[in-house]
Amino acid sequence: MMDKLAIVVPCYNEEEVLHIAAEALRGVLDDLIAKKKIAEDSFILFVNDGSKDRTWELIEEEHKAHPVQCCGVKLAGNVGHQYALTAGLITAMNKSDVTVSIDADLQDDVTVIEEMIDKFHEGKDIVYGVRKERKTDTFFKRTTAQAFYKMMAVMGVKTVYNHADFRLMSKRAVEQFSKYKETNMFLRGMMPLIGYETDSVYYDRKERVAGESKYPLKKMIALAFNGISSFSVKPITMILGLGVFIILCSVLAAVYALISFFSGHVVPGWTSLILSIWFLGGLELIAIGMVGQYIGKIYMEVKQRPRYNIEKVLESED
Repeated sequence: MMDKLAIVVPCYNEEEVLHIAAEALRGVLDDLIAKKKIAEDSFILFVNDGSKDRTWELIEEEHKAHPVQCCGVKLAGNVGHQYALTAGLITAMNKSDVTVSIDADLQDDVTVIEEMIDKFHEGKDIVYGVRKERKTDTFFKRTTAQAFYKMMAVMGVKTVYNHADFRLMSKRAVEQFSKYKETNMFLRGMMPLIGYETDSVYYDRKERVAGESKYPLKKMIALAFNGISSFSVKPITMILGLGVFIILCSVLAAVYALISFFSGHVVPGWTSLILSIWFLGGLELIAIGMVGQYIGKIYMEVKQRPRYNIEKVLESED
């Protein structure tokens, strides 16, 4: 018996690309079914993340035209990419044997899904889609992305370099992932924690087919900070180390001041005093803010609110 594949596609204001993405992904399903690599009732699951345009209406149109291959989940509001993807994975968990997550913008190469399926048949539970290079990125985006991955490594967070959220997961991998109940989610860091056998496929990332990126700089910075603070307490440890270093420096400064006093070379140090006050004040605010971020995360976790609410599901008609 062949394995049933679900391709999970989180969508937010993707009316310009949805029909294009649906057609491309249906082509992938048809090809894999023809090659007898997946079951005939495999499907695409579009997850509407509170879109403000006609995204959900287009998903309904796709479902009406292709009731077996195109399904949909409508979330009650906009909860963000990570939650929307989680909703899709967990919804597809009991309806499929293997899932592939991919964004609707078609920048990830859909042709490597077949290679992912081949590695799944070889016994891999998680297969990461990894970019070969970043030549198409701007200098700023390429530099910040490289800095992000290096920082994550320094902070002790396990991630796959140049991997976003284009990946294959077996059913048991998704089942294990569903047991992680935290509110502050960073999927790229959570997947390596599952611990099953993994592999990677490599591809060249394409330009966006249409529409605008849903991850501007502000969201990318927020995602990076969320990833670090959700998996590491090293920032607090680094602040502690910096505090100890400043104390040592102040001891040396005190020794220097005493020597200057007894030698008679005392010069009024208004400038140095003001700079010290500003520096220490800024350091204290950073430290308080960093600790406050962790306390805020604890606050969000202990409330145990639902991460998302599903308003409607368009089921596959077998």
